[in-house]
Amino acid sequence: MQPEIGYAIAGTAAAMALIYFVVRYLQVGGDFAKARKAGDIAQRYLSDAKFKEAVDLVLNPPPPPPPKPWPDPLLLLTLMQREGRLIDFLLEDVAGADNETLGAGVRTIHAGCQKVLKEHLDLEPVLKAEEKSVVTVPAGFDPSAIRLTGNVTGSPPFKGSLEHHGWRVSKIKINKPAEGQDAFVLQPAEVELA
Repeated sequence: MQPEIGYAIAGTAAAMALIYFVVRYLQVGGDFAKARKAGDIAQRYLSDAKFKEAVDLVLNPPPPPPPKPWPDPLLLLTLMQREGRLIDFLLEDVAGADNETLGAGVRTIHAGCQKVLKEHLDLEPVLKAEEKSVVTVPAGFDPSAIRLTGNVTGSPPFKGSLEHHGWRVSKIKINKPAEGQDAFVLQPAEVELA
């Protein structure tokens, strides 16, 4: 073999080794101990099923459970059930009940639920005018507070008949449930002991 070819092969091999060393140095950030540790971890990942499972769990954790719904809107419903048995009434099959029996039951429910509303909410009309009176809806009105019905064309101000004055809560006076109490229980089950 000619010496020039031998030198070329040796030089190429040395250059390749140097390039490999530089690339490897850059890959491990100059810390070859870290590279050895990574190699050990990779080897253990391939040979130890429990280790592989633990690594997979860390790298691909299961999605968190969905957050529990916010119970605050249920507080008023809980009070209406306690005072007026509203949920019992709404979930009862009243198709076979005669009007007299149904009407008598509704009076009790009405009284209990009205009591809850008056004790725990301050309510005021959205529009302070008599129903069926003519009102003007100005430009820039809040569509969540005033719903236009009928022949709605053009742009405000609109004139129309007030069909319902609407309700707005001006103050909420509901206490949060006691610590540790499940706010999603609208009424506890009742068990009479003998």
